[in-house]
Amino acid sequence: MLDLLIIGAGPCGLAAAISAQKAGLSALVIDGGVVCSTITHYPTYMRFFSTAEKLALGGLPFVVAAEKPARRDALAYYRAVVMHFDIPVRQYEHVNVIEHVADGFRVRSSSRNHGERVTEAKHVVVATGYFGSPNYLRVPGEDLPHVTHVYREGHEGFDQTVIVVGGGNSAAEAALDLWRSGARVTLVHFGPTFDKKIKPWVLPDFLNREKEGSIAAKWDSRVTRIERDAVYIASPNGEERLDADQVYVMTGFAPNTDLLASAGVPIDGVTGIPRHDPDTLETSVPGLFIAGVVVAGFDANKVFIENGRYHGDKIVACILGASVPPEPKLSAELDT
Repeated sequence: MLDLLIIGAGPCGLAAAISAQKAGLSALVIDGGVVCSTITHYPTYMRFFSTAEKLALGGLPFVVAAEKPARRDALAYYRAVVMHFDIPVRQYEHVNVIEHVADGFRVRSSSRNHGERVTEAKHVVVATGYFGSPNYLRVPGEDLPHVTHVYREGHEGFDQTVIVVGGGNSAAEAALDLWRSGARVTLVHFGPTFDKKIKPWVLPDFLNREKEGSIAAKWDSRVTRIERDAVYIASPNGEERLDADQVYVMTGFAPNTDLLASAGVPIDGVTGIPRHDPDTLETSVPGLFIAGVVVAGFDANKVFIENGRYHGDKIVACILGASVPPEPKLSAELDT
């Protein structure tokens, strides 16, 4: 029986495995996809908000030439982390259920290559991230083939009339990238301006493009339905029809808590936060922990790699009965 089974091989899950190994605990990581599968779905040319040293794990240096690491830099680094620390990871294995047994947990999973598997562990950490569960608009036409919740790169929009829905970093960066790739872009957001915590180098770029008329923006507007060639919005001017060859719904993602709920952990209906001790990250089911963005529920802006990489230290301290270390502040918090 393992000391610790970690579900999710993103940076926070890998960090928890490193914390366990350094404490002398046996650990295994299982992921439904490849290592850091969420990062693989990021836009091709995305750069992180945090600097490389604040994305590093286990003291292994993350060295890049640029000030901010890009998606490809991160994937290469986290592959190196797995090899350097010799972290046992079973990829492309979907966890179906977590069962509580007398001396720990029995986890049943389905492997792409090995079929049904059963793994037993004294403790389990759920660090499954959020990428697979988009925040849907829930409007007619959202399931049409030209509508997507995933953005890869601007080339897809060349010489197309494109609608970008959202008011966060993803929406702003997608709109700019699409425009620079030759798309005719309109951004639609229900608020009067962008959300807080927009990357400081992105906001003036977008506002200047809007001011010069290169990118259109519909503020205080909500999408009401989507058709094959148009998006309809409720705006301050009433209903408007916007031509649309492609629609990017950049409204973020919510963590999937179905696995935790099936294991008996109550999920707050308003916040989406699983019931847990914020100091130790242990859920209401003894021995079952959470790490990464799952901790924040629907408010994914509270947990990033930068602070989620320390969740493993808190969990291991709880398992060992040691004092729990304080959580560091984010770069954005230190700058204010």
